[in-house]
Amino acid sequence: MARDTTDSRPVETVDELIAYLAKGEKPDSDWRIGTEHEKFPFFTDGHAPVPYEGERSIRTLLEGMQRMLGWEPILDEGRIIGLVEPTGQGAISLEPGGQFELSGAPLETIHQTCRESNAHLAQLREIAEPLGIRFLGLGGSPKWTLAQTPRMPKSRYDIMTRYMPKVGSQGLDMMYRTCTIQVNLDFASETDMRRKMQVGLKLQPLATALFANSPFTDGKPNGLQSWRGEIWRDTDNQRSGLLPICFSDSFGYADYVEWALDVPMYFSIREGRYHDLTRWTFRQFMEGELRNEIPDGLPNMGDWTNHLSTLFPDVRLKRFLEMRGADGGPWRRICALPAFWVGLLYDAEALDAAETLTRDWTFEEVQAMRDAVPAQGIGATHRGQSLREIAREVLAISKAGLASRARLNGDGYDETHFLGTLEEVVARNSTSAEEMLTAFNTRWGGSIEPVFLEYAY
Repeated sequence: MARDTTDSRPVETVDELIAYLAKGEKPDSDWRIGTEHEKFPFFTDGHAPVPYEGERSIRTLLEGMQRMLGWEPILDEGRIIGLVEPTGQGAISLEPGGQFELSGAPLETIHQTCRESNAHLAQLREIAEPLGIRFLGLGGSPKWTLAQTPRMPKSRYDIMTRYMPKVGSQGLDMMYRTCTIQVNLDFASETDMRRKMQVGLKLQPLATALFANSPFTDGKPNGLQSWRGEIWRDTDNQRSGLLPICFSDSFGYADYVEWALDVPMYFSIREGRYHDLTRWTFRQFMEGELRNEIPDGLPNMGDWTNHLSTLFPDVRLKRFLEMRGADGGPWRRICALPAFWVGLLYDAEALDAAETLTRDWTFEEVQAMRDAVPAQGIGATHRGQSLREIAREVLAISKAGLASRARLNGDGYDETHFLGTLEEVVARNSTSAEEMLTAFNTRWGGSIEPVFLEYAY
C-alpha cells in the first residue's frame, strides 16, 4: 500500500478533485512503468512468520536496509514502518501481516524493472540471510493461520482491521495473508485513460488466471488456484472489484470521482494522528458533517489522495492506472506482469487490438469470469472459449506491442522474452498453482514445507 500523504491545501469543490486526476495526463514520451511486488518474510528454521519486533525481525530488516541504501525512514508513532528514496524514486513499505513491498521507481523499460527487482532482492538477502530470514513468492500465505500471522504497527491498519469484518467476510485475509505483483501505468488523456481502464478491467480476470499462485491455506490445499482472487470476491465490495460505471462509452474522471465520493473513508491524518472516519463518506466530509470529529473538520488534498489509495477496484485510478489482479509469485513473474500490461497498453496498435477483442464484453460476462477464475484458472470459459485460448490471443497482442516498442537491452534483446513464463502457462495448460498442487501430491509427499525452498527468494 502507498505511503500516506499529508497535503494541507483545502478542497472546496468537486471540480478540484476531478482536476487532481486530470493532472496525471502525460505525453507518451513521458510514460513510465512503476512495478510493485510483495513477499512473505519467514524464518528458514521452522518456516515461522517474522514478527515486527526482536533481534530477528521486520524492524531489523528495515533498519538494515536503511543503513545500506541511505533511504529516509517512514515513521508511525516513532516506529519505522518503511523507507523512501530521498528523491521519490521508490519506496519500501509493509503490508499488515509483514509482507515486504518494494514500490519501484518510474522506469522506462522492463529491462530496468528487472534490474531494479534483482538489485532489491540481492540487497534484501544481504540483510536477511545473517538473520535466518528469507522471502516467499506466493499470492497467499500457505501455512500460517490468521492468528499466527504478525501484525505491523501501522495506524491505518488498526483502523482497517476493526472495519473489515463489518463489510466483508475475507477482508482480514486480504490484509494479512495475500501478496501481489502490480504495475502502475500512465495515460495521455481522459480518452486514453478510459480505453486503458476498460481493457484493463476486462482482461484482469485473465491476468488473475495466468498468475494464479495461491493454492494452499493453513498448510493444505484450499481447492482454489488463486485463493487471493477468491478473497477479493468478498473483501469490501463497496470499494473493490469491477466498476460498472467504467464500462460506459462516456466514462471519465468525473464518474470515478462521483463513485469515490460515496465510498466510506478509512481515516484522516491531522498533526500525525490518524482519525477513524469509517462511518462517513468523502462527500459528507466535503459537506461539513465532520466538523465535530477532527480538527478543522474539512477535507484537504492529502485526505483526497489518501482516500484514492484506499479504494480497491481491479484497476485503480489515481494520477496513473494500477493493474491489481495478479497473485505474487517467483522472480520471473515480477518482470512478466509489467511486460504483459505494457505490451497491451503502451503500443497504439496493440491497444487497438486489445480494445477490439474486448469491446463487446459486458460487465456481467467479465464478472462471471472473475467469479470462475479463482477455482478454474485458465480453464474458466468466456462465451464457450477457455481462458487458455483467449490468453494465447492476448499474449500475441502483448508480444507484438512489446516488439513494436523495440526497447533493447545491452545485448540487443527487446522486452518480448519477459512474457516467456506466461507463454509456458499456456503451452503446458497448467498454472503455477496447478504445478504446486501436483508437487504437493507427488514429490512433496503431502507436505507444505518444500514450498519454502522452491518458491523462496
